[in-house]
Amino acid sequence: MSASSGGAGCQGLVMARILPNRYLGSTNGSVRLLHSSRSLYSDEGPGNGRSTDHVAEEPKKTLPQKASHIVRSILHGSEQVRQETRDTLSKLLARGKYVHELATHRVKPGCMEEYKAVVAQLYPYIVSNFSPGTKLVGSWETDIGDLDTAIHIWEYQGYPALSKAYSDYRTDPKYKELHQKMMSFLHERRSQIMLEFQFWPTHPPVTKGGVYELRSYTLKSGTLLEWEQNWRVGVECRKHHEVPMGAWFSQLGDLNQVHHLWQYSDLQVRKEVREAAWSENGWPETVLNTVPLIQNMSSRIMLPMSFSSLK
Repeated sequence: MSASSGGAGCQGLVMARILPNRYLGSTNGSVRLLHSSRSLYSDEGPGNGRSTDHVAEEPKKTLPQKASHIVRSILHGSEQVRQETRDTLSKLLARGKYVHELATHRVKPGCMEEYKAVVAQLYPYIVSNFSPGTKLVGSWETDIGDLDTAIHIWEYQGYPALSKAYSDYRTDPKYKELHQKMMSFLHERRSQIMLEFQFWPTHPPVTKGGVYELRSYTLKSGTLLEWEQNWRVGVECRKHHEVPMGAWFSQLGDLNQVHHLWQYSDLQVRKEVREAAWSENGWPETVLNTVPLIQNMSSRIMLPMSFSSLK
C-alpha cells in the first residue's frame, strides 16, 4: 500500500477482456481502438441535446494514450473518483463526532501494582482538570494475551480537542510529575489514533463487572470498506446475545487496523454467546466474507481498572 517487457501484452489482454469487441481491433497481435474513447466517458454526442461542435478544440490523444486512459479508468477508476474516494472514505465509515486514542503500555514485570497506583492518580486528574472535550473511555489490565500490558482508550471531541490535550499535557506541572512516575514503570508504550465506526458507537460509562475482550485485526490494504459492510450486518446478529462496547479503525500509527471491544460476565458466557451467534441469519456469512480480508488478528482478555469508565 515493475513491469517487464511483457507489460504491453498484459495490458492488451486486460483490455480484450474488459472492453466490448466493438471497441477493439487487432493488427499484428497488438490491440488498437476502433472508436474514440470519448464516447465511453462523455455525455456529449448525438441524441443528448448537447452540441459536439467543440470536440475538435480539445487536444487529441494518440491511440496508445487513449488505450492507457481507458485501462486505468476501468481498472482503477478515474483520477477524480480516486480522489473523491480518498477524501470521503473516513466520512463514509466514521461516526465523525469523536476521535479516539488507543494507548498501549508495556509494564516492567513485577511493577503492575505500582504502575496502576500512579495511573489511578494521573488519569482521573486529567479527566477532572483538563478540557471537557477529553474523556477516558476505559482502562484495563491484560489478563490473557500480552501480559504485563495496560490498555487505555481516550475520547476527544475532534482533532482540535486532541491537539489541545497534548498541548496542556506539556505545560501542566502536576501532569508532568505523575507522568514521569508512570514512565519509570514502563519499558514500552504505543499510541494509535482511531475513528469509531458509524454503525457501532462507543458505549457510555457503565459498571457491568466481568471481563472485557479487545479483538484487533490487521486488514489487507483496501479492504476496510468491505469489512465495514459485512460487520454492519454481523454486529446486529451479535446484539441479540450481547451489547457491543465499541469498534474503531486506525487513522494514525499502525494503519489498516480495526479493534472491537466486547464485555462478558465471564469466559463461559463468552463461549456460549459466541456459539449462539452461529444460529443467527447473517452471522455465518459475516465470518465467511471477512476472514479472507484479515492479515493477522489478536485477542486480549482484560480486567478493568478501578477508575475505568467501562468496568
